[in-house]
Amino acid sequence: MDVNEYQKLYKGLQAPEDIDRFLAEGYDRNLLETLYNQKVNRVVKKRYHIVKKNSARILRQWQKGTSICQLAENYEFPPILMAMMIFEEDGCKRKNFWEYVRDPSLLDSEVTAEELREASRRDLVYSIEGNEKSRLRGQWGEGLLWEWLDSQNVKYKTEADERQEDGQQGSKTPDCLLDQPMDFCGKKIFWIESKASFGDAPEFKFNSTKQLIPYTELFGPGVVVYWTGHLDGLECPPDVTLEDIGILKKSLKPWNGE
Repeated sequence: MDVNEYQKLYKGLQAPEDIDRFLAEGYDRNLLETLYNQKVNRVVKKRYHIVKKNSARILRQWQKGTSICQLAENYEFPPILMAMMIFEEDGCKRKNFWEYVRDPSLLDSEVTAEELREASRRDLVYSIEGNEKSRLRGQWGEGLLWEWLDSQNVKYKTEADERQEDGQQGSKTPDCLLDQPMDFCGKKIFWIESKASFGDAPEFKFNSTKQLIPYTELFGPGVVVYWTGHLDGLECPPDVTLEDIGILKKSLKPWNGE
């Protein structure tokens, strides 16, 4: 995706309603929801300490009648996280808060229960439904990768296979570690990483530092696939090849070079 189109989408995705607006222009829902999620996550990282510092004041404002969603809008913070901040400031344990999110009828106050339901409806990222959508997008991407490899009879180990073999739950493991080096568009590769996120500059830099560069050091060259797309012109680290869903039209073959 070129930078102008990316900026149009990224700047335009200010609220959940903007997803429907861009859908009407023909954009893919997975792309829009992924970009919106990434933008909201970055806002949370930037504003969390500001909101946390004001949590006592926010609780008082809520107790005086300002709704959770209105406070979320005032402080530019996701509704469910705002609700969690309020509940925790009021002495509620986080485990109990999530029980209330899953079943607001457990609350004594129907007014508060309805506020929590509305917060869930308005929060596409941190609600139970939002978390489930993110999980399913990850499974969708991995499924595409596995089907593509299986269709070519390429043998590989999944991340779960690798961790079961070495017994290290915290070790750095790509989504697919190939049983033998393969030729991908003339490049020798040993692994493929699946990403359901959009590969813009901050995301790609973070992934490169935390995963992709360590993979090259451990296993050799490989490929990262951003299924919903990536920004044009990103500078790849050595031995990392950047791909999108177009990889499904390409193929692998056994490496016969040096």
